Amino acid sequence: MIQVSGISKAFGDRTIFENVDWQVSKQDRVGLCGANGSGKTTLLRMLAGLESADSGRISRPTALTIGYLPQDGLQHAGRTVLEEARTAFQPLLDVKSEMHRLESRLEDPHLSDEDHSSLLSRYSDLQDRFQREDGYAIDQRAAAVLRGLGFDREDFDREASVLSGGWQMRLALARLLLLKPQLLLLDEPTNHLDIEARNWLESYLAGYPHAVVLVSHDRYFLDTVVSRIAEVGLQTLTDYHCDYSRYEIERKERLERLREARRRQDEEIARHKQFIERFRYQAPKAPQVQSRIKMLEKIVPIVVPPERKKVHFTFPAAEKSGRVVVEFHGMFKAYGDIHVFRGIDLYVERDERIAIVGPNGAGKSTLMRLIAGVEAPDAGERIEGYRVQMQYYAQDEASRLDPDLTVYETLEAGSPHEMIPAIRNILGGFLFSGDDIYKRVAVLSGGERTRLAVARMLLLPSNTLLLDEATNHLDLDSKEVLLDALMNYGGTLIFVSHDRYFLDKLATKIVEVGHGDAAVFPGTYEEFLHHKALAAAALAAEPETPGGAEAATAAATAGAEAWEERKRAASETRKRERALKTLQTQIEDVEAQIADREQSIRDLETMMALPEFYDDRSAVRAHTDRHQALKAEVEQLMRRWEELHAGIDEARPNDG
Repeated sequence: MIQVSGISKAFGDRTIFENVDWQVSKQDRVGLCGANGSGKTTLLRMLAGLESADSGRISRPTALTIGYLPQDGLQHAGRTVLEEARTAFQPLLDVKSEMHRLESRLEDPHLSDEDHSSLLSRYSDLQDRFQREDGYAIDQRAAAVLRGLGFDREDFDREASVLSGGWQMRLALARLLLLKPQLLLLDEPTNHLDIEARNWLESYLAGYPHAVVLVSHDRYFLDTVVSRIAEVGLQTLTDYHCDYSRYEIERKERLERLREARRRQDEEIARHKQFIERFRYQAPKAPQVQSRIKMLEKIVPIVVPPERKKVHFTFPAAEKSGRVVVEFHGMFKAYGDIHVFRGIDLYVERDERIAIVGPNGAGKSTLMRLIAGVEAPDAGERIEGYRVQMQYYAQDEASRLDPDLTVYETLEAGSPHEMIPAIRNILGGFLFSGDDIYKRVAVLSGGERTRLAVARMLLLPSNTLLLDEATNHLDLDSKEVLLDALMNYGGTLIFVSHDRYFLDKLATKIVEVGHGDAAVFPGTYEEFLHHKALAAAALAAEPETPGGAEAATAAATAGAEAWEERKRAASETRKRERALKTLQTQIEDVEAQIADREQSIRDLETMMALPEFYDDRSAVRAHTDRHQALKAEVEQLMRRWEELHAGIDEARPNDG
């Protein structure tokens, strides 16, 4: 459908693509992956025809329709939300307008029979086309997509110009989906979507009849939507015909093969060079030397992508809080006529990992501000627990950074003294390297500020962490750094996130906000969804038969029992996983000690093999005693290593 042939693209002295061949076929689902700045957006813009290649060509069929959604920057004005969405059907709207004009002319009593017949024939053709292309359902089709992306019915008549940047992008996406181009190009479409809208978009794209090429930092979205990953990097594109999770495995295997091939190539080059240097000035060997030189010239170096830097980070230590972190009794909160909470009770206990979920506008951020104490309830009581050291990351945290400080100074300010050495490591994990750390906050982009604000949060001590959509605008590698740190966080975690992967990995309790309430569901996010599905099924069963109420009750009871059993099983699984992780860490520590002792033994044995070793008789005894002691330590460590491995075998589930 679209063919990329030998394209090259550079910005200044930085080459993005070099002689790249690639193609997109009908109904392909392609996810573009790669480090920030590797060229993903540039490729989308070239496919869309908004940017040209320096050389090579991109071939498109003449009739190919292409739709492109950039990351941001789109604005709509002059129409209502529904009117803007309806412009996707402009050709049909033009047909409708012409039909109305023809209706008026056909009513003219002075029209000749010949003109009347001609106009009637034209009207009939237009009407057939309008019906064939479902023109009478334009408003319903537009409304369905708008509702799927989170717009309420009362939003339809609002002026598009008053929408925020995030809702402007949702409207642009709605219009693009209604257009149904044959090649759909989406640059981070999930950035401004909540979970419900993401789920709807996943389902919509699953049934999309044409090709889709997209960039997303939501791995769950990628796993659900795409069937092919194109990795952008090293000035080329590498295809993996799989989803994102499988891509990570296949990429690792490919890199291992590349590194092994590069190692063998380096050895071959070294042998040739050694031969050349050894026999360069010996006449009888001159032909062979020249042959080796020509062979070296023909060797194409194998390029191995740099290994992605994996940053492991531990939060600074903070004293434990009391058992109860914060509690609310009969809390009310309203903004004008909008009642967000109506007398709710809520308890947060130490070491819980609570995910707050609910549709946009339900009150998730309001609840976070109330928990943080930055906003007071209108009525009711908020009680903060003993020794609670709270840190709150708000949605607008990035805008609160001091614009006059540099990137490094931002992290240095307020960080504990013992955390200062970790600053550069953390900045690298959030894509600030080299001279980037000396940039002033004022010149950073919105995404860079978000990454910096998240990085700063990791360096501040706390025993209670509140994160309101901290994953927005983070790339996949930065999310991994944050997720790894949060999974090892030793305090209480309360968070709002639209990233399903984060929710699945972190949450041990769910608080669902909506309709003035905050309902608590113990268990993981998957268990919460399972419980909701059972409740929906029970509700659907209620009106089916005269005994529908009893059937619904029985279904709900059975569902609740099944859910409780799943919750218990999941709890046991998590305990087992924690035990296995602890044992594995101990094994790695013991293995490191064994390696250290064995190296010391080898060093001593090398020394003891020297002829002059026995010249100093006073040192001989000390060294031999040390040698025996190290061997005894190794034996003891090996026994410990075997015990730990036996512990892992016992902790693993019995599959038999």
